[in-house]
Order: sequence, then C-alpha cells, then structure tokens
Amino acid sequence: FSGEFDAVPAMKSWCTPYALSIMGTQYTNNCPFKTGNGYGDGRAISVGEIVTKAGLRWEMQLKGGGQTPFCRGADGRAVLRSSIREFLASEAMHHLGISTTRALSLVVSDKATVQRPWYSGAQSAPDKDDARLASVPPEMRAMLLAMLAQQGRDPDSMVRESCAITCRVAPSFLRVGHLDLFARRAGSKNASDLQKQQLEKIVQHAIDREYPDSCSSGDLLERSLSMMRVFAERLAALTAGWIRVGFCQGNFNADNCLVGGRTMDYGPFGFIDEFDPGFAKWVGSGDHFAFMNQIQAGLANFTTFATSLKPLFPQGDQRVDSLLSSIRESVFKPALLGAFAPKLGLSLECKALPDVVASLQAVLSQLQPDYTIFFRELASLVSMPLGTSEEALVRALSPSFYRVPSESDVAELVGWIRRWLIALGDEGRVVDAAARMKRANPKYVLREWMLADAYRLAAQGDFTVVHELHRLSCSPYDEQPEFECKYYRLAPREALSQPGLAFMT
Repeated sequence: FSGEFDAVPAMKSWCTPYALSIMGTQYTNNCPFKTGNGYGDGRAISVGEIVTKAGLRWEMQLKGGGQTPFCRGADGRAVLRSSIREFLASEAMHHLGISTTRALSLVVSDKATVQRPWYSGAQSAPDKDDARLASVPPEMRAMLLAMLAQQGRDPDSMVRESCAITCRVAPSFLRVGHLDLFARRAGSKNASDLQKQQLEKIVQHAIDREYPDSCSSGDLLERSLSMMRVFAERLAALTAGWIRVGFCQGNFNADNCLVGGRTMDYGPFGFIDEFDPGFAKWVGSGDHFAFMNQIQAGLANFTTFATSLKPLFPQGDQRVDSLLSSIRESVFKPALLGAFAPKLGLSLECKALPDVVASLQAVLSQLQPDYTIFFRELASLVSMPLGTSEEALVRALSPSFYRVPSESDVAELVGWIRRWLIALGDEGRVVDAAARMKRANPKYVLREWMLADAYRLAAQGDFTVVHELHRLSCSPYDEQPEFECKYYRLAPREALSQPGLAFMT
C-alpha cells in the first residue's frame, strides 16, 4: 500500500494523515522553528487504522511518503535500498520471535528518483593483517588503522536511487519520546492547565492502547504504575532478545522506543558477524547504542518514560522513583543473563550462570568468532563424551573462526567449555539441551552482505534475492539445507571492513 486511497476504496475516510512531533525544548537546535515543536517524523506518515475481525488494531504508517511538517527541509522520501532493508528486517525479527513492527508492503516507483550520499567502494580501509602494514610497529599500526577507518566512515559519492514506500504496521507507533515531549511541557515552571491535561490524555491513551488488560483498575496513578511494571518487562525482554539473536538496533533513543515494547526503525540496524561488544552498523551509534550496551540503552529509555509520568503526580512522584529503582535492580539488571541462558541451554536458576556468562564474554571478546555460527555449533558439543579431546572440541567450533586461535585462546575456550558442560550436567538438563539451544540460536540472520546483494539486484529490477531472503527469514531456526552453502557461512572479508557493509551513515 503506497497511500493511494483511490486504489483501496475501503480506506477512504474523513481522517487526515499525520506525522508526529517527538522531542521538545531539549532539541530546539534541530527544530526549523526554533521552538522545539519541529523535531519529529521526517518521512513517516500514519494514514489510517484497521481493526480486524479478531479485534486486533493495526495502525498503518508510510515510510518515505514525502515531506512532513518535521522533515527539516529534506524531501521525506525513502529509497529502494533502505526500504528493502526495513521490509526484510522487520519480518525477519518477527520470525525470530522478537516483538516488532511488521512490514505490510513495499512499493517502488518506476519514475521518481532522488540522490543520496553513499559509498563508492573506493575507500576501503586496510585491516590489521594487511601486508602493507607488516613493517609498522603494533602500537602505531593500531593508531593508523583507527585514523584510516574514521576517514572512510563518511559517504564519498552521490548515488541516484529509485524512491520506494514501505507501509509498516503496529498496534500503535506511540513512543517514549512522545510522552517525554508532553511531560516537559507539563512539567515546566509556567505550565498551563491545558499542557497538564494533554500529558494526562497521552498517558491515558498509552494505557488504553497498549496496556488495556494489565492496567484497567485504580486511579490514573495506580494504572500508570502498573503500566511501568509491564513496560519494563517488555522492554528488558526486547533488548535481551536483540542480544540473543545478534541484532543491534543502532539508535535506540526515546524517539525510536515504542511504548508497546516493540522493535522499530530499521535504518541504522545490523546483525553482528564477528563478535565485538561495541558492534554497531551506524557510525553515529557510539558506545551507548552498541550491541552489548542495548539493555542499558533500554533502561535509559525506561527512565525517561518513568520521569515523564511524574508531572502528573506531584504527590506520588516518590512512588514512581521507588518503583523505578526497584525495576532497575529486579528487571533490567538480570536481563543479560536472560539473553544468554537459553543460548547456553541453562535455566535462569542455574547457580553457575553468572560466572559462565561473564567468562564467556571474555572468551568471545578475545576469540572474536562469528556470533551466529559459534552458538549454533555450540549445541553439537552437548552430545560429546565427557573426556573429548581439546582438539575435537575446538574443531567443532572452527566453522565460526575468522582467524586461527592462539594457544592461549584455545586454553581459555576449552576451559570455558568444560565449565559450561559441568553446569549443564549439574542442572540435569543435558538430554535435550542441544534441541533447546537450537530453538534459541538462529541458524540464519540477515547479514548486511546478504541484504546488499538483494538491494543491488533489485535496483536492476531483479527481486529474486529479496524473495529468497524473505523465505529464508521465515524459518530462521530451521536447518534449511537448500540455503546452507550460500548463507550459513562466515562473512566475506570485505563485509568486515568495506563502507556500506561493515558500517554506514
């Protein structure tokens, strides 16, 4: 659906399509009006809602439909490349079992084009094994690589691309940033009664739209506190789920955090190849949105959400603060263990789990294996006899190695494997551990080099790979032997360093 209402008579309505302001005074410099009311959806427009026979409500939102009041001088368009990434990634996340917005359709124009900055491929930076750097001292080599990598992170050419529109759907697109906007207005020293009423209405709307069953009793304070509890559980589970499947959202701030606890905004995302706790595809992610920091980013958004409720309850803000403190410890702090426990076939009650996960992170950081392949192959170790040799254990995981591990790497890896297997045995969960692990560790994820093949061919009118990746993503935990040679493999070397593949802006 492209927004052409004449093509769908049932969609005709008195309603006006709308884009929403997200941030307020905090971002006045980004606002063309310098009032804080001009920062919002630059190319996303909600065009209607549908209630199914089952009673499910879907809000329909076009991404790339044109200019909005908040486009800040841009054209409001999306291109085929980014639209294919959004469409495939949101559907892949759904089938991975991660709460997400869905992609209803993707429409590409046969006429409209725009120019976008992108990478020519001519500025690929050398890696640490480049022969040209062999004579450079290690310390200087690291500094040189960092400098060259930084220089190559900005696009170096303008590319003309076809315009496209993705129609994404969700029960609502209400974000933490929306509550934040109204809260800062209502919480100001000279706030009007109208501004306070508007905050109350949007909080009530959030409860009615996203939490009608769990927050239905009590006054507004009690219902808001109930919403806090449920939202915290959803948000912690969401960010832990991202880590479980190797997904990095890349820009998880308040305006990309849905109050319903779903993944949205598939622009800066990426699935991890070789393990790096600081991994992110978007050059602007920084450490705060990096792969292993996503639960903390979720907590920061939740803190903004909780703070946004306080202007409504001057007499009850201590209860909000107390609940926030409790949730920080009881929900977000253990979330990382919740991400890794199913990947390792362990329960959250396993006493050895914290030590096993902590030592695993150290091993992964040193070894830098392929994240997806490592955990998928790890399941095969469960059935090996207790006295299996070091060589056999390492050989089973070798398909995930981007480099030959050193002796110390092998020693640490094998030591960890044996501790993990003991923990499995102590829990009495060895028998079906491999099957459980395969249900938690996908075999296939949408790596950037796969997506690049899809959108390059699509630009030439060939959508074969787009459809193939869609089929692949619908069963990410299945073996799918017909796709194994093509897609269950290490990332090509250029995918780890080439602009547009290893990173993007």
